[in-house]
Amino acid sequence: MNKLFTYILSVSILTLFSFTTHVNKVNANKKNSSVIWTGSKPTGSHTGNVTLKDGYLSFDHGNLVGGEFTIDMTSITCTDIESEKKNKYLVDHLKDEDFFDVNKFPEAKLTVNRVKNIEGSQFEMKGNMTIKGITNPVTFNADIKINRNSYTAIAKIIIDRTKWGVEYKSGNIFKDLGDKIIYDDMEFDVFLVSEK
Repeated sequence: MNKLFTYILSVSILTLFSFTTHVNKVNANKKNSSVIWTGSKPTGSHTGNVTLKDGYLSFDHGNLVGGEFTIDMTSITCTDIESEKKNKYLVDHLKDEDFFDVNKFPEAKLTVNRVKNIEGSQFEMKGNMTIKGITNPVTFNADIKINRNSYTAIAKIIIDRTKWGVEYKSGNIFKDLGDKIIYDDMEFDVFLVSEK
């Protein structure tokens, strides 16, 4: 009888531990990670960087389950305009109320709360992005190579900026702009490497 009780107790404990969530947050290396933005219009495009303030991917018993990342919106730069004066004009404009209003909203945040492994290192990521205090759902694919407690991740996130209140020269909101429009889609190319 004692053996049966001990066996049942052991199985119960093992079952409990097998269903227990053990989330391990692995921080991204801020210095070695990058976020590149691209905005386009009929006559061309501009690109630049924003700085990762902090962030991590979450693992449950070695399985990727989510993550959270904060972007310093005050760090916006432009990398394709050589003229110092024109470069400063664009960056200042991106920081003002027409675009990201960084004095009022200095941070943007991406929270990933659902992860699906498609095949190999390919994952579908679902979560929420907050820009200018507005939160909307986002879905994107990522190539994430995981080696125990370390990872590298590459992703392209494309958003409709108008959903976050960035409406300046949107052809879907303002009519008769001709080739002065700025396309609503904005791209973020993300490269992450873990601290470990």
